[in-house]
Amino acid sequence: MVSVRKIAACLLVGTLTFAGQTGIAKAAETPVAGIDLLLSDLDLGSQSVNTGIQTVLLSTTKAQDTNLAFAKVNNYVNIRSKASEDSKILGKLYKENAATILKKVGGWYQVKSGAVTGYIKSNYLITGKKAEEYSETVGTTIATVNTTTLKVREKASENSSVLTLVPIGDEYKVTKEKEDWVRILIDESTSGYVSKDFVELNKVYGEAISIKEEQAILVAQAANSRSTSKAKTSESAQKSNETKSLSVSSSNDSSVREKLVDYARRFEGNPYVWGGTSLTRGADCSGYTQSVFDDLGINIPRTSREQAASGRRVSMDDIQPGDLIFYQRNGRINHVALYIGNGKVIGAKSRSEGIRITDYNYRTPYKAVSYIN
Repeated sequence: MVSVRKIAACLLVGTLTFAGQTGIAKAAETPVAGIDLLLSDLDLGSQSVNTGIQTVLLSTTKAQDTNLAFAKVNNYVNIRSKASEDSKILGKLYKENAATILKKVGGWYQVKSGAVTGYIKSNYLITGKKAEEYSETVGTTIATVNTTTLKVREKASENSSVLTLVPIGDEYKVTKEKEDWVRILIDESTSGYVSKDFVELNKVYGEAISIKEEQAILVAQAANSRSTSKAKTSESAQKSNETKSLSVSSSNDSSVREKLVDYARRFEGNPYVWGGTSLTRGADCSGYTQSVFDDLGINIPRTSREQAASGRRVSMDDIQPGDLIFYQRNGRINHVALYIGNGKVIGAKSRSEGIRITDYNYRTPYKAVSYIN
C-alpha cells in the first residue's frame, strides 16, 4: 500500500544558469527545459533557466483515497487558472511529480498539488491504473520509526553490530529495501539497516511549485550568488595575508555575533532537509549553519565534522552567541547547532522538528568552535 504523507516542506534548487534571450511568446504547455521567468504578465515572456528541483508532496491522505496523477512530460507542465491555454499560469508540475485530480472538465483535469489548484490538459497527465503502476517506480520511500528506541545495524542481520539508536517518530530516507530490512540514511555520512517490523514505510512524491514560490527561489538564488561571491573574495584576501586565520576577526565582535544570531533566528520553524542548504526550503544541521555564516561573508566548511575541525576551539564555559556547538553519537560528531545565548541553540534538528531553538545541553555537547575572534 502506498501512503502519501506530510513529512516536510522542502525544495532543493540547483545552480541557476541563465541562458537565451527575453522574448514575447505564449508560454507552452510543456516546455522542453528550464523555468520560465513570468514576472509581470504570467502568460507572456520567457527566459530559460536550467535547474534541478525536487519537492516533497504535502498531503495526509492515503493513495487509495486520492485520485493521483503524475506529470507526463519531459520537464514540466503549466497549471492554469481555467481549462484554457489562454488562462493565467498559476504554477508548474514537474516530471515525476504528483497531483490529486479534483474533477474532469472536457479535455482538462482540475488538480491540486502543494499550494496550487488549477487545470492541466488531460494528455499531459498519467492517470488511473497507469498512474497506480507509475507510482511504484518514482518518488522517495520514507521510514518512520514506530518503536521507542530502534537499533540501526551495519548489515541486514540481527547479529550485525549496532551503529546507533534512533528514537520513535524520527523519519529517514530509505536507500535500499530487502525482504525484512531497509537501509536508511542517518546523517550526512552514516547509513545502516533497520528491521521493517519497527518502521512505517511511506512513499512521497514531488508537488507543484507556484509562480510565487518560483519567483522567491530566483530572488533567493540571486542573493545566495552575491553572498558566495563575497565569501570567495574574503577567502582570497585571507590567502594573500598569512597573518590571518580561518576565523573572522573584527574590532566590532559583538556586532558580528548579534547580526549572526538575529539572521539565524529568522528561519526558525523552517524544514529540515537532509543534504539541503536552503534556509527557507530546507537544510540539514551543517547546511543551515554554513548558510547562516555565508550571509555575513564567513566561509565555513560544509559538514559538521569539517566545521568542528576548523575555526578556533573554545571552552564550553566561555561560549558566546555565534559560536557553534557540536554533538556526538557513538564517538562521532553528527550534529551542529548555533549558540544564541541564554543557554539556547538554534539548529536544523530533525525531519520531524525542523529548524528550532532548544537548550544547548538537550544532548551532551562535545565541543564548541568559534569562527569569530
